[in-house]
Amino acid sequence: MNGRSALRLAKLEEALTSGGMLHLREAAELCEVSEMTIRRDLTTQATAISLLGGRLVMANYPGVAPIYDLSEQQASHHQAKYQLCQRALSFIEEGDTLFIDCGSTLIPLLSQLSHFNELTVVTYALNVANAVATLPNVRLVLLGGLFYAASQSFGSDNMVASIKRLGINKAFISAAGVDLERGISCFHFHEVAPKQAALETAMQRLLVVDASKFGVVRPAYFAALGDFDVVVTDEKGAPQLLENKGYSLPEVSLA
Repeated sequence: MNGRSALRLAKLEEALTSGGMLHLREAAELCEVSEMTIRRDLTTQATAISLLGGRLVMANYPGVAPIYDLSEQQASHHQAKYQLCQRALSFIEEGDTLFIDCGSTLIPLLSQLSHFNELTVVTYALNVANAVATLPNVRLVLLGGLFYAASQSFGSDNMVASIKRLGINKAFISAAGVDLERGISCFHFHEVAPKQAALETAMQRLLVVDASKFGVVRPAYFAALGDFDVVVTDEKGAPQLLENKGYSLPEVSLA
């Protein structure tokens, strides 16, 4: 562990030993560094501190449930997500219509679409739409509705019908939890309907997920592992798929 990082984490653990929590801004001020430095310490080093909804708590602090925070997810496992998206890129062909899921996992894929001459991206995520809007040769279909700020995504009653009217070649789906027995899950229930509609409509269904999501179950179930044609994962996640023979599993593509 980096020496200065270890000292910062030790100072934060000492501040949290009596219980309670620290806001990320307060932790940064205490350690006299930026908030991003604190985020990096927490995501790259072994520590008993958890970052939940912009607050630091000890991992065993009672009564605190995990909260989805998009900015935290973007900072988490960034290099792994970039490598996954490089591998996912190999499945895209000129002229494809792509469904791109919400969240942070697939964001690195978007900057790699600029060399295509003709693509269409369908999404219900504002952060995805903002990135695609800067690409001159990529047509954007943004599915609107009620905006959910926590996941930077939209939900509406007619979104499923809108997705099913489109000819989607490939659906790139992310997840917050992957469990062989209890299936694929996410944090937010409004994401279930568009994910399922994309899986039903697309010609090829790809789950893009890093190893940190395996063995995890989140509140909103949306698919079984067998509903996908391909799982794009890393070498840490692959053994959990390849070593289980009792399930009907999709192709595994390693980043």
